[in-house]
Amino acid sequence: MPPLVVINVVGLTPRLLAHMPGVAKVGAAAALRPVLPAVTCSMQATLLTGAMPRDHGIVGNGWYFRDLGEVLLWRQHNALIQGGQLWDAVPGLRTANVCWWYAMGAASDLLVTPRPIYHADGRKSPDCYTRPPSLHDDLESRFGPFPLFSYWGPNAGIASSRWIVAAARHILHEERPDLLMVYVPHLDYDLQRYGPDGPEAVRAAQAVDAALAPLLAEDATVVVLSEYGITNATTPVDINRALRSAGLLEVHTQAGMEYLDPWTSRAFAVADHQIAHVYVRDPADLRRARDVIADLAGVDEVLDQAGKAKYGLDHERAGELVAVAEPHAWFTYYYWFSDDRAPDFARLVDIHRKPGYDPAELFMDPADPLVKVRAGLALARKRLGFRYTMPVVPLDPALVRGSHGRLPDDPSDGPVLLGPFDRDAYDATEVKGLLTAVIRGGGLPR
Repeated sequence: MPPLVVINVVGLTPRLLAHMPGVAKVGAAAALRPVLPAVTCSMQATLLTGAMPRDHGIVGNGWYFRDLGEVLLWRQHNALIQGGQLWDAVPGLRTANVCWWYAMGAASDLLVTPRPIYHADGRKSPDCYTRPPSLHDDLESRFGPFPLFSYWGPNAGIASSRWIVAAARHILHEERPDLLMVYVPHLDYDLQRYGPDGPEAVRAAQAVDAALAPLLAEDATVVVLSEYGITNATTPVDINRALRSAGLLEVHTQAGMEYLDPWTSRAFAVADHQIAHVYVRDPADLRRARDVIADLAGVDEVLDQAGKAKYGLDHERAGELVAVAEPHAWFTYYYWFSDDRAPDFARLVDIHRKPGYDPAELFMDPADPLVKVRAGLALARKRLGFRYTMPVVPLDPALVRGSHGRLPDDPSDGPVLLGPFDRDAYDATEVKGLLTAVIRGGGLPR
């Protein structure tokens, strides 16, 4: 039986599929109904477990770890996912994971996941983590280092997807896994930069279609799916600034820079695209926090415990409240009132220190005429072995033109599922069962 290759083309929608003839040949496109929040980590956990966030615990791309007193995004340890996963759904299955999230410590036999080198002197170098360890040097010798800076940041582009496809094909040829899961990120970039309706989105779709062509031509059963669709964004919502104005969010100051103080704040939000988990320390403040958020332009819903239960988001990691943005709105993580008080990491690509998701990291600051010169000088310092920073990220959220996270209002803007399936639509919770049935060679679950 040929191997099953599952390709996660993040951001793929029926609208974009019209510009991707190679991908379209995989099979009829069924609508895929996502979970809330429709973001990478939550959706991937649902696809792998067949469960809702209330059960697998991945309530977003990050959350407030109450036991640590820290907001942490983009953690990588697989043990954060609660419940059984596709990797061990079929006994004896040989599996490979190329860049699906929560890879470290997973039960897959082979894996590749982004993992920069954080040098002792503060420098960051592109790299990846692999199992087995020998796979690292094998891939690097053939394809060069993992292209981290084209995977995320102002220079994010097609190079990272091409590297991932090349690595996946090499693993398929040399290791012959029964199941190969591949994550292809390119559509995520220009659709957030420019929105889904312009020529940039069409060019991005065409570039992905071309990059995937060699993998689609392999002797394998192929399934293509996506986690979410990206829609136009015009309204950034400064949820944390509103909570601070209401006296609910606290900051502390070091070296003239303001930092979120989650230990003393009565309420603060972990912004994650079109969803924000709002952590309220004292139940007596719930009504006040809810009223402050509900009054903001761009907020569609504020979910309490019953509201979270309605969407399958009632897990202990979730905020006491969850804010959902209107269709064209999204939440910033900003909590400072004046940009000269922003922490230095705000102007950097720094996904681990920011207490929320920051799509402005996809841009170089257009208000700084010397921004590329500064970036070049920083790279020169890095290559010479000196410490450096690269403060190129703008603090203007109006640059962002696409977002996701709420449930799609139109299936044409939502995720898709292509493969040997026969229905017009599926829930994301059904995908694990569908893939397990394909692996076993049996009939499809109804």
